[in-house]
Amino acid sequence: MATAAEEYAKARKLGAKEAQKATNEGEAPNLPALDEIIEKRTLLKEVNVGTREIPLPQVVGTVTVGRQEAFARNFMPLLPVETEFGAKWVRVMDYQTEEGIQEAIKVMEYMGKFYVLEGNKRVSVMKYLEMPTILADVKRLMPTPSETKEYVVYQEFLKFFKCTAIYDILFSEEGSYEKLAIAIGKDLEQAPWDEDTIINLKSAFFNFSKAYKLFDNKIKQLSNADAFLVYIDMYKYESLLEATSDDIKKNLNHIWPEIEIADNGNQITFSEEPQLQKKTIIPIIDNIIKKNTYSEQHPLNVLFLYDGDSTRSRWINGHEEGRKELEEKFPDIVRTLACDLKETEEEFEEAVDAAAADGVELIITTSPVQMEYALRAAVKYPHIKFLNCSIHLSHGAVRTYYGKMYEAKFLLGALAATLADDHRIGYVSTYPICGNVASINAFAIGASMVDPKAKVYLTWSCLKDEYWREYIKENNLKLVSGPDLIRPTRADNAYGLYKTDDNDNITNIAFPEWKWGKYYELIVQTILNDAWNAESDDAKAKAINYWWGMSSGVIDVKFIDENIPYTTKKLIGAMRKAITKDLYNPFDGELRCQDCVIKEADTPRLSNEDIINMNWLADNVIGTIPAFEDLTESAQKTVKANGMPIHNGGCTGEK
Repeated sequence: MATAAEEYAKARKLGAKEAQKATNEGEAPNLPALDEIIEKRTLLKEVNVGTREIPLPQVVGTVTVGRQEAFARNFMPLLPVETEFGAKWVRVMDYQTEEGIQEAIKVMEYMGKFYVLEGNKRVSVMKYLEMPTILADVKRLMPTPSETKEYVVYQEFLKFFKCTAIYDILFSEEGSYEKLAIAIGKDLEQAPWDEDTIINLKSAFFNFSKAYKLFDNKIKQLSNADAFLVYIDMYKYESLLEATSDDIKKNLNHIWPEIEIADNGNQITFSEEPQLQKKTIIPIIDNIIKKNTYSEQHPLNVLFLYDGDSTRSRWINGHEEGRKELEEKFPDIVRTLACDLKETEEEFEEAVDAAAADGVELIITTSPVQMEYALRAAVKYPHIKFLNCSIHLSHGAVRTYYGKMYEAKFLLGALAATLADDHRIGYVSTYPICGNVASINAFAIGASMVDPKAKVYLTWSCLKDEYWREYIKENNLKLVSGPDLIRPTRADNAYGLYKTDDNDNITNIAFPEWKWGKYYELIVQTILNDAWNAESDDAKAKAINYWWGMSSGVIDVKFIDENIPYTTKKLIGAMRKAITKDLYNPFDGELRCQDCVIKEADTPRLSNEDIINMNWLADNVIGTIPAFEDLTESAQKTVKANGMPIHNGGCTGEK
């Protein structure tokens, strides 16, 4: 058995190796000191957390500057064994070997990480021995309030800690703790959770972390906690409570593309044009490899799963019409089925199980609230292709698709401005989710380009205490951009761009077209042409999001009123051609929000990410982005599922 002095020599080698690695990476080789991280630490509020076992991996530094030089950044010693420091380290190692360290160290916790006030050598010894935890007296430093993501996530952690007293689970993204609570069947408002729930969570996380550690050589940065959340996205949390280490390892292998996407920062590849042909690298090999050939005897079976009644919902009815058009386009080789579902996962699972037994190869879900169920179904049936109609949800097992509706809204805004005698236009939006705010702003920009005096009065159809039709009447708005689609039942003319007279008679002018039949035709064409994998080969640890627009023929504007002046139609046609050929985009040039400049005239066009995640309103919009609590229950569910945080106005532009 090695002596404590021999163990010190081994630990010192580990320290020297880590210090050299840090130097090569351009980082400080020694322990970080909290006093260097926080200015005026003593001015921050302290909270006594008490004595508890804390996870050693989260002990990352020392409090004061003077004690950091003796250790590498991994807490391994750097000084020779002959020094006083070395002798003390050896005595601590002897004590741990003979009796076990029982005296608590003293630490300060800041933003979920621990900095040692007293007991650095004990931490060093315990880390060298690869112990998972250490007993500590913990004082928490409360950070200065800010709007940073780190601060917001930490506030969410504090609510979680109040419920569980668990330090090990540190997420990096907003909303993760709430997502975990929902998966467990709890919420963050009722603290503390019961003892059984906490014990089960600790056990599940420990077992997962042990299995996940075996994949260390494949991971760049994804933490145990963030990977844990990916896992329970794909497999129910309850499955972890009974899973063996081998089960977890097997499941991790199955969902590894999802882990890679998360490890790559949940990046998304936006497919802006259909890729209808397979990439051929070596033709002779391509000819040898057998591919699916579809025929009347062996059709491509496609299932559409709706989250409601297609005869009552404007949105679902549009997809249903698209499904029928798809079948008409490929009458002999494509067979489509549709199923109206309620909101239970059991019903979803039954429909997918039946589809799999029936030979379905493509399942299309038309709402972001279905993504959770679709993910688990995709793991169960990896041979079936899954799609979800949403944007900016980063998953590999389920591809997402949506339309650049902001292009059509831009044209409608320009058209509206030619007809608004009082320069006032109403605008009814659905949910404050990814992509919708861009549509509002594109409409407003189009209107102001034609009429600099144009004002867009914004209301929402998803509010608890406000009805959009009342808002339109109260503000005496005669020209309105209403809901995009006509209601399938109890139909009225209050949709698209319309105008009203003093007797409330409605004249429809134009409406934005979701050409779902064309969209589904293009998607199916990629499968028929054996080109489905062409984009996934290029994506490389990124999620694929089809985001097609006018140039692909899946979005357009339909004129209804034949009395629109032909010159106005020429103007809209010219603007449409410029967008279709990518000669112009509503988010080119100077952009201004309600209280600042978003982008100067000579700066590049907004990126896809910027357009999708837009959380500001153009300077000619009268209205606000609603707060989450102001939305109806169903709207809140959609917003949560779509993954876009709600921002009450605000932007990142310059004043």
